Amino acid sequence: MLAAQNASALHDASPLQDAAPALPSESSDYAHVRRAIEFISAQWKSQPSIAQIAAHGELSESHLAHLFRRWAGLSPKAFLQALTLDHARALLRDSASVLDAAYEVGLSGPGRLHDLFVTHEAMSPGEYKTGGSGLRLAYGFHPSPFGEALVVTTPRGLAGLGWVDDKLSAGTAADSGKPAGGREGALADMARRWPRAFFVRDDAATAPYAARVFSPARWRAEAPLRVVLIGTDFEVRVWETLLRIPLGRASTYGAVAARLGKPKAARAVGAAVGRNPISFVVPCHRVLGGSGALTGYHWGITRKQAIIGWEAGRAVG
Repeated sequence: MLAAQNASALHDASPLQDAAPALPSESSDYAHVRRAIEFISAQWKSQPSIAQIAAHGELSESHLAHLFRRWAGLSPKAFLQALTLDHARALLRDSASVLDAAYEVGLSGPGRLHDLFVTHEAMSPGEYKTGGSGLRLAYGFHPSPFGEALVVTTPRGLAGLGWVDDKLSAGTAADSGKPAGGREGALADMARRWPRAFFVRDDAATAPYAARVFSPARWRAEAPLRVVLIGTDFEVRVWETLLRIPLGRASTYGAVAARLGKPKAARAVGAAVGRNPISFVVPCHRVLGGSGALTGYHWGITRKQAIIGWEAGRAVG
């Protein structure tokens, strides 16, 4: 049985005080940014000009530049660079040493550069096997920099985070198990993970978590975000490893498998990464293919690219 970790820190931390609504302007910006990202991702090899990107999104160059800087803290050109394979390979260059160093010194990331300063605990395998029987899960829908977010919490902390889409995003694996879009689909996608849990809508309860997660000013080491990992023992170990990949870095499925002492389990690691219920906070988007390719993501490759670019702005800021 996997024991709860950092219990005293979980009890003492108060990360949700004075929570503010999550960034509605960035959320509305994402609809425009997404179109630009889709164009960049399709045309990155030809390194399209800012004029071409702006024209595709029916924006002026100045509006495009302003939008990207407000949304991601990067110029459109820097964002384009953040999505190229060369940049992905640069992120991966030190991935093994980053993970090793983090484990050796007991930190979430080198130099305490773990963006959300997450502290976590895990439900026991027995609790997981019951499908969450008897577990009360509050859920709510909130704006985020990457579109409307579904946030799921327990009395012990954040348990789920996903996004609402009108339809399946390009790049989502056909066998991902993701249902049709919209709020109903997003909730069904989350609920299937714990089919016997009791889900109740409570936006007031989940709003402080949304504000905490998506507001970088609230990422404070002295107030760690409480996260509850609900999965198999192997899945939880994979997700714990992902938490040690710091902002502005990336790893591969093979590197994560090696870190777990199972170098031949890259495929199993990939499956566990795909089942991560707490997107963004448990940074499965920071796991790339062995070549640096931006491989599949449950919420779509475009959103994965958006998150990587958005984080790049914070890492250099």
